Amino acid sequence: MRGLTALFILLSAVPVAAQTVVVSAEPEAVSLAVYRGDKYGGQPIDPNWPTGYALVTETRTLNIPAGESVIRFEGVAEGMFPESAIVTGLPKSVKEKNRDARLLSPLGLVDAYLKRQVTITRTQRATGKTREYPAMITSAPGGAVILQTGDGYEALHCTGLPERMAFANLPQNLSAKPTLSVITQSDRAATVKVSLTYLAAGFDWEANYIAQVQERGPGGAGKVDLFAWLTLANGGNQSFVNANTMAIAGKPNRVARGPQARPAGGGLSLKCWPTQRTHEVPYRPGYFPHSPPSPPAPIAYMDEESDNIIVTAQKMRRESFASAAPVAVMVAEQEDLGDLKLYRIPEPVTVNAKGQKQVAMLVKPGAAFTHYYGASVQNYAMQSTPMTLMLRGKNTPEKGLGLPMPQGQMMIFENSEHGPLLTGETTLKDRAIGEDVEIAVGSSADVRIQVKPQSEKADNQRWEIKITNARSSPVNIEVEIPYELRDKSKAAPKIDGVPTWKTSVAGNDSATLIYELKLERN
Repeated sequence: MRGLTALFILLSAVPVAAQTVVVSAEPEAVSLAVYRGDKYGGQPIDPNWPTGYALVTETRTLNIPAGESVIRFEGVAEGMFPESAIVTGLPKSVKEKNRDARLLSPLGLVDAYLKRQVTITRTQRATGKTREYPAMITSAPGGAVILQTGDGYEALHCTGLPERMAFANLPQNLSAKPTLSVITQSDRAATVKVSLTYLAAGFDWEANYIAQVQERGPGGAGKVDLFAWLTLANGGNQSFVNANTMAIAGKPNRVARGPQARPAGGGLSLKCWPTQRTHEVPYRPGYFPHSPPSPPAPIAYMDEESDNIIVTAQKMRRESFASAAPVAVMVAEQEDLGDLKLYRIPEPVTVNAKGQKQVAMLVKPGAAFTHYYGASVQNYAMQSTPMTLMLRGKNTPEKGLGLPMPQGQMMIFENSEHGPLLTGETTLKDRAIGEDVEIAVGSSADVRIQVKPQSEKADNQRWEIKITNARSSPVNIEVEIPYELRDKSKAAPKIDGVPTWKTSVAGNDSATLIYELKLERN
């Protein structure tokens, strides 16, 4: 027993080396590689918290003292995966990594002071005198603050008097920015340049296409000016200034992980409700507490070119536009990354917090497309129904394309006497070089389809397809019949394994096809 006591005294006498805290400087260089998230049905980027992720690489210069030190990398991405962080350039390896997820904010301060004493200062409206009260924060549900004072429980800012809450000191475990802390050892003081690489959630990118349809030629042939934006989204509160930015198309094999906890922080939500019962609250028509202000009234002005008074929120300029596609000043450069595709922005750009960055991604004027009206008998009833106007092209250099086309939203414009007008919106799926590119513009009331049964026997059904064209010019149509036909029909040969009726219908005319389905009887 005496030996254990002596050993305890000996161990307790060993001094513990103090750790020096080193706060890193702002990054000198940043590289940002953004990977797409899973968006079902071609949905756009979620503006609240994008579903993709990014590989972030930062270069910083540090003054490391001799001995053990804690290095704080402040300002890392909010959705950082701390287990993915790699630090290189230190004199020795990293002993420990910690992600400081509690941020310095009104809500973060209240959360850190739960069950601790604060000081409430209230001002009397009549005299202007102030008085301080000790209070304890008991809970903070939904951003509200519940206090316990000598008079009982109450909510902050619900006494009817001007009041403020003061904290005795700043908790040491709160950071003003998302921070990664690492513990390292050095034999001597040194100035080193380190590289920090990590994965982070809260990023995403997508392609946004603009298709400007030119005049249609004979036989449905035509030209389309195709333009695409590369849209990058940053859902975090950290900006990346002058970052070497790129987007990765494709889906790398990545092990699924649980949802990443976002750093705690934000503002308070201090709202009060009258202490009376509902029927005791006086009714005030049109009054809603904390309601947003009404929008400004529209501005009325006199048009210089006419005597008409125009009411609008912003004065429009009379300009003629040759195309809806913008002029590209800088275009992302496409590279191969194994089986993936990489789109590199040629100049450093700033990706702002809670913002999006757009750079031209694709500029292909004059791509060859054909117009036709499509339908499937499986999706149409016996009444006359509009068909869908389609554009079909080939993703080859000979047809004016010949480059990978990532999935994205597309807007289709056509020329008019008033300039380009929007005629349809759709989603374009990933298209590799050599594949067909089909764009659904929208339904047309001028070209209609009607499918009606004619007769039925024991082993077959007889159906009629009738196409009507109310346009003054001929149109090409394609109707899929995704069933087994009784006899091979020259009018409906198989295309990609599906019998398809392809024909041309003259202006102000109609066309009819009779087909028979093979039935199997038990």
